[in-house]
Amino acid sequence: MDLMQLLGMILHVDKSLGDFIAQYGTMVYWVLFAIIFAETGLVVVPFLPGDSVLFIAGAFCASGAMNIWVLMALLIFAAIAGNTVNYWIGEAIGHKVFTHDYKWLDKKALHRTHVFFEKHGGKTIILCRFVPVLRTFAPFVAGVSEMTFARFQFFNISGALLWVAGLSACGYFFGNIPVIRDHLNAIVLIGVGAAVIPVLLGGLWKFSRKMLGQAGK
Repeated sequence: MDLMQLLGMILHVDKSLGDFIAQYGTMVYWVLFAIIFAETGLVVVPFLPGDSVLFIAGAFCASGAMNIWVLMALLIFAAIAGNTVNYWIGEAIGHKVFTHDYKWLDKKALHRTHVFFEKHGGKTIILCRFVPVLRTFAPFVAGVSEMTFARFQFFNISGALLWVAGLSACGYFFGNIPVIRDHLNAIVLIGVGAAVIPVLLGGLWKFSRKMLGQAGK
């Protein structure tokens, strides 16, 4: 397989994964491992389709093409390891990332994630697992913001378990239903909304109570 074939498989995983499994067998596990590790561990590739990879791979497990337990174990490890590397990169670069112009870094995505991190703290590491692009920058921002490594790993491991096991299991049980397979992106966005909106409403409620308390003085 050449580089262009691999890139095509990654960007169109829903169409190409079956052909790849038929051609290369168990090597597919390591390709999926590399995709998840790279998306979560390298801030230069936030465009990789992690959600689709997990869901579609789960669907193929249901058809017997792969083993769901092997898949989950490998990809949970990939997600944890990727975030850890990303955290170390952010910690090494430090706060100068906000003042220096790094051409390899998407500054808009970085600042968007930093704002989210400032509002929600450690929960950002879990919530952003389900948000494309932001999940690539969340561990990086945690490292820049000097979150302690132990606290980071708590949220990192929790988020990896929920993200990988959740989407893979959904793919396993529902991925071969046509209406779900054809509207995967919309379904993922609804799931993200269900996770994030309660947190946002809770923050708004606390803010409004604070403002009312100040007005009453």
